[in-house]
Amino acid sequence: MRLLFDSFLTLLLAAAIGLSATWFALTRGVAFGSLTIGAWTAWPKSGSQDIDPYAHATISRDGELPIGMGDGVSFLARTDDQGREFDGRCTFTLSGMTPPARYWTVTLYNLQGELVENAIHRHGFTSEEIVRNVDGRFSIAVAPQARPGNWLPTGGIEHFVLVWRLYDTPIGVATTTMQEGPMPTIERKGCS
Repeated sequence: MRLLFDSFLTLLLAAAIGLSATWFALTRGVAFGSLTIGAWTAWPKSGSQDIDPYAHATISRDGELPIGMGDGVSFLARTDDQGREFDGRCTFTLSGMTPPARYWTVTLYNLQGELVENAIHRHGFTSEEIVRNVDGRFSIAVAPQARPGNWLPTGGIEHFVLVWRLYDTPIGVATTTMQEGPMPTIERKGCS
């Protein structure tokens, strides 16, 4: 009887650990083959046939449609370059150059993957509408209050994520070399 009870307890414990690990992997975005440049992380294979099972399950659960590997790559940032989580009550600055791409977008989402509501209905920028310096560099203020220049309003929400989509780019295509490009830096400027 003791052997049966111990076997049942071991099986129950193994099932709990396995299910917990799977839940953690699916809810925390754990996937293999990630490409990290600064605070930005991408999974170039998520839009291909070579997708790993965890990324496949996450995409199936969320219902998102990843960019095809030949079309481009999406980078996600949840923190600034110092590793501090984004807080919509603070001001962050995205600045620098972008990797080579025919077209790009940067969009602000809440943690549920929805666009963040704000008074001016601005949810992101594209490579065609961004105001740049004469040297080609740019700066985007991500803040709750209006800022001069490129301003992306947070609506004062508690947490958010930024998604940078690069279309027709060599980044992520050469998965054997994991070619890096100049991704914008993310710096926290202060909180109100």
